Amino acid sequence: MATARSLPLWRSLLFVPVNVEKFVATAHTRDVDGIQLDLEDSVPVSEKDTARKLIEAAVPRVARGGADVVVRINRPLALAVRDIEAAVLPGVAALALPKVTGADHIRLLSELVGDCERTRGMAEGSVKFIAMVETANAYFHMRDIASANPRVVAMTLGAEDFATSVGMLPEPDGLISPNIEMVIAAAAAGILPMGFVGSIAEISDMAAFRATIRRARKLGFRGASCIHPRQAVILNEEFAPGADEVADARRVIAAHEAAANQGRGAISLDGRMIDVPIVERAKATVAWADAIAARLAKRAAAGTTRD
Repeated sequence: MATARSLPLWRSLLFVPVNVEKFVATAHTRDVDGIQLDLEDSVPVSEKDTARKLIEAAVPRVARGGADVVVRINRPLALAVRDIEAAVLPGVAALALPKVTGADHIRLLSELVGDCERTRGMAEGSVKFIAMVETANAYFHMRDIASANPRVVAMTLGAEDFATSVGMLPEPDGLISPNIEMVIAAAAAGILPMGFVGSIAEISDMAAFRATIRRARKLGFRGASCIHPRQAVILNEEFAPGADEVADARRVIAAHEAAANQGRGAISLDGRMIDVPIVERAKATVAWADAIAARLAKRAAAGTTRD
């Protein structure tokens, strides 16, 4: 990545419609890295005002299990302003911004969020952004979107909306190229590339979903949103390095450090050439594993971990 920014660990972000009490009530028991309280697609237009009023009470409830809280707002600016006023609260880690149009859109919303933070005595910049690229036009501005503002810590391609905007089906053949370009744009900006190549709506075939997520990790994705707890289990497992992988990464780092002390930059280990890019990848793997361990410790302290 381009920078060494401190980024959140969001292997799994579970959508929870804030106006459906049974889902809010059980959200803290889900083993997820984040709960995404939804004000957008899962909330009918007639329920938007009511849903906003529920945010403040829902935030501490869904956070009890140690998950970060994200709120997905609406796209029309008139709705977004009201959503931001309702959702910028202590305990909210980020806002998910649907149908982002470009860098100016991000900066405008950041200004609104900053006003709310100051009014409520919150640290300015404490509420981060997940930028959602969901239109054909936004596709051509992904790099600018990713680097538009320090609040942006993650970016994702909304498969269903993007495919509709382009006139394609949300299938891998059409989604692979824009997703790869999104991953590269996120990496260039030093933020999290989130998502996978496929539709979030597929919840019937978990074996196929696991294969999709395993491929996503290989392509550079580091987490994704989901609509069902069964998906969340797979996201947590697949967006995590295995014990053998972490052990190998530590061996690579140790061997390289020993070689560096002897004035060598590249070495052979188990028949592999080990040089700087491989060592950097190993360090990223260890850091990833450490972040997951910290997240699990937080859940354990909350008394809800099942990993």
